[in-house]
Amino acid sequence: MISFPNAKVNVGLYITQKRPDGFHNIETVFLPIPNLCDILEIIPMPSQNRSLEFSHSGIQVGSDANDNLCVKAHRLISEATPLPNFAMHLHKQIPMGAGLGGGSADGAFALQMMNEIAERPLSESDLANLALRLGSDCPFFLTNKPSLGAGQGELLRPINLHLKGYYIALVNPAIHVNTGKAYSQSKPAPAKFNLEGLEELPIEQWKDHVENDFEKVVFPEYPLIKRIKDDLYSMGAIYASMSGSGSTVFGLFNHYPEIPNQFRSMFIHVSEL
Repeated sequence: MISFPNAKVNVGLYITQKRPDGFHNIETVFLPIPNLCDILEIIPMPSQNRSLEFSHSGIQVGSDANDNLCVKAHRLISEATPLPNFAMHLHKQIPMGAGLGGGSADGAFALQMMNEIAERPLSESDLANLALRLGSDCPFFLTNKPSLGAGQGELLRPINLHLKGYYIALVNPAIHVNTGKAYSQSKPAPAKFNLEGLEELPIEQWKDHVENDFEKVVFPEYPLIKRIKDDLYSMGAIYASMSGSGSTVFGLFNHYPEIPNQFRSMFIHVSEL
């Protein structure tokens, strides 16, 4: 069984409230990027001694497999329903710690795949609860459609975005932004724009209305990330923004963008939406 966990970007991200549990409430729109994917394979192996044999290739995902969200997903679902023994291999292509949700996608897709082979498959709501225990972005990847996200990001509602025919360019400068630190330096406030209105707002007007609150914290510390956003606008982007807490910046274009030389040493992905 093979699946292709895909990346996402955030169109708008407002940090609206610090919660009593230490987490933050946000308002955002999750947009899946189906053409930028990892590869996740599960092979049943009834004769092996361990319940899970995990391996990985591609981009380095860390030396301790126990920290991988696929392995954590296995631990969570194993507590809820019996699973057969199997091997799992992750080929990593989405940059890590980049605001693209790659690790969250891996964990969520792993949950779905393991649920398919479980002795007693869990309900959608039970699976979503496990996904939230993995990470705030994980429940989105169970539906994997453009969605308004509230709460920690787990309160989801479909949104209809008219982006067919547009191109998205992702640029990641390999800067690791500490998400916890970025949250701690933020100043929660009511959202300046109701993202429910994004369905009716022409994309040409997004630049004037739709913001990512993390940019206020991240750009002063990492001027290169802001420069990438400015460069995307110079290239003709209709809208550009950092995704999540960074460091990936994306631009939306009505034409296939020509990649300038200053981006050649960075991770770049361009695809049609």
